[in-house]
Amino acid sequence: MSNDLLTATTLKLTDKDNEQVFLEGPRSRFREFVFSLKVMFEFISGFRVLHFLESCVAVFGSARIKEDSPYYESARKIGGGLAKLGFTTITGGGPGLMEAANRGAKENNGVSVGCNILLPKEQQPNPYLDKWFSCNYFFVRKVLMFKYSDAFIIMPGGIGTLDEFFEALTLVQTKKILDFPIVLFGKAFWEPLQPLFNSMIKAGTIAAEDLNLVLFTDSIDETLAHIERIALKKHMEKRRQRFRRFRILGE
Repeated sequence: MSNDLLTATTLKLTDKDNEQVFLEGPRSRFREFVFSLKVMFEFISGFRVLHFLESCVAVFGSARIKEDSPYYESARKIGGGLAKLGFTTITGGGPGLMEAANRGAKENNGVSVGCNILLPKEQQPNPYLDKWFSCNYFFVRKVLMFKYSDAFIIMPGGIGTLDEFFEALTLVQTKKILDFPIVLFGKAFWEPLQPLFNSMIKAGTIAAEDLNLVLFTDSIDETLAHIERIALKKHMEKRRQRFRRFRILGE
């Protein structure tokens, strides 16, 4: 038996409420109720950690890209630029391009935050975080990232990065979130998406103007200017409420 299969089997035997088991189908009403309570508790725990953050920009990208990559240096400079604009940089909290963005923010006296996911591989919190929250469930993590971010920067990445990008694009296109800039950084890397989008426009499954929701760029300056123009406007309109800390709640 392979290690991955052994790990999955062990999880099923030891934890009746892990996400893998939950997504296999219906279970007893009691087990579904217990799982719902665990999810609710994870949401509340995440709210407590992230509740008092200032305006955030989320940077997504591969955990597998190393420090010697030009993309790592670009993510690092983007994190630094966001810090200079007064944004909190929030990432998935792991290594690779997430680490690079957090590192850039930290090196420029900005606030650096991670919303980590507990996985068997890759996802250990990087050393450049001021605070972080570790999620058991992917869907909780995604909700928290959207809730506390005013913009997304999508660096080169894999399937998880594509998942975040397309969910962000769907929410903006359907107006579930407003004035939410999305940047795809790295034209050469993301170029294969262009024919796909053009085919979708030709088939009538999306509108041509939907592509205006995304900025494709190789420029760090253009990325930061785009974020500043849209996200800072939202911040200045004071759509985000400010809350008083309560010592009785440990805040």
